[in-house]
Amino acid sequence: MQLVTATSPADLPARLDECGWALISPAPLAEWIGATASELDELHASWADLPPDRHLKDGGRYRFRRHGCFVLDTASGELTQTPHRAHWQPVEYNALHGGIERWFEPIEPAVVGHRAWGNLLRQLGQALAQRGGVPTWYIEAHQFRVDTAGGIGRPTPEGAHRDGVDFVAVLMLERHTIKGGETRVFEADGPQGVRFTLTEPWSALLLDDTRVIHESTPIQPLGEHGWRDTLVLTFRRGGFQGP
Repeated sequence: MQLVTATSPADLPARLDECGWALISPAPLAEWIGATASELDELHASWADLPPDRHLKDGGRYRFRRHGCFVLDTASGELTQTPHRAHWQPVEYNALHGGIERWFEPIEPAVVGHRAWGNLLRQLGQALAQRGGVPTWYIEAHQFRVDTAGGIGRPTPEGAHRDGVDFVAVLMLERHTIKGGETRVFEADGPQGVRFTLTEPWSALLLDDTRVIHESTPIQPLGEHGWRDTLVLTFRRGGFQGP
């Protein structure tokens, strides 16, 4: 396990330029998006009601999720939710689940309309746009709960991968009586990498998807039942991925 140094939101673009990934601690993130602890707790509450992911090709029943798509005008900060659509990735980025349209239940309106939700997407999108003058981001949001009811849960069943986007944000919301779930980030075209475990609620890992690959190791329960809640946001210029 490696000790990693967190980055302030103001230094996020420079840190991504330097090494392709950055970690933001919970308190600076909350201050940056103008959210109180109670507001973040309100937002997290919806993770207790995620429907099962019925597209797992490994036969597992350990993943629950909702999905939504948004368009952000980075100059004005206008954030618009698109009509609900399938999640699609090419096979070269997701050998296990690529090449098929995966329809998930939409993110609930109360979540999308929450002040902290909009602020989070805007702040991240506008900061990431500084690294290339991107006028518009096409954002996909995934609420994930991976549980251990079957003995083991796999946060990334596809293994180490890229997502086929420009940037990925992984926000840790909760680890409930589990072990495992180590995050691994490696250069896409080199030998360097880091390994650490996201443990603090509302810590955020930012990844330059063009430069690094990432994965999280399986989780196991410490008691009868455990789970790992995350929010994954992807930012892509030019449009959403599709067949």
